[in-house]
Amino acid sequence: MSMNKIINNLTEELRNNSTATIMFHQAIGMKLGLNPTDHKCLDVILKNQPITAGRLSDLTGLTTGAITGVLDRLEKVGYIIRVKDPQDKRRVFIHLDQKKAEKDILPLFHTFGTELNQMLSSYEEKELQTILDFIRQSNCLLKDFTEKMIK
Repeated sequence: MSMNKIINNLTEELRNNSTATIMFHQAIGMKLGLNPTDHKCLDVILKNQPITAGRLSDLTGLTTGAITGVLDRLEKVGYIIRVKDPQDKRRVFIHLDQKKAEKDILPLFHTFGTELNQMLSSYEEKELQTILDFIRQSNCLLKDFTEKMIK
């Protein structure tokens, strides 16, 4: 197969992967009573907690107004807890309710994670390094283009 054909096929499969990923997170969000944005913000909170609303806005590119709505919805369904900073009462830290997240979210990813690990195990270490490098570079490219669009 020619290099151009491989690149075209890869580009098409990346588009398919993007759509499948969005649909997957839509389904997860629906199971949790969240929209995809709320679900992914929850993931950002998990990786960066405790976090302020301003920092969450910076990391996601969402406006502070949009973040307020996200946090209101996440708090309403019990996934986050807002805690006032004891040193600065104006600042609020957002924490994930770990028990609720483990109870509701982890089971939804368990089977998928197991099957993904099985699939990845079929590759050689050098192939996995190439895939990892590709994903990292793709993520950087996506972040750069996202930042350019929202500025």
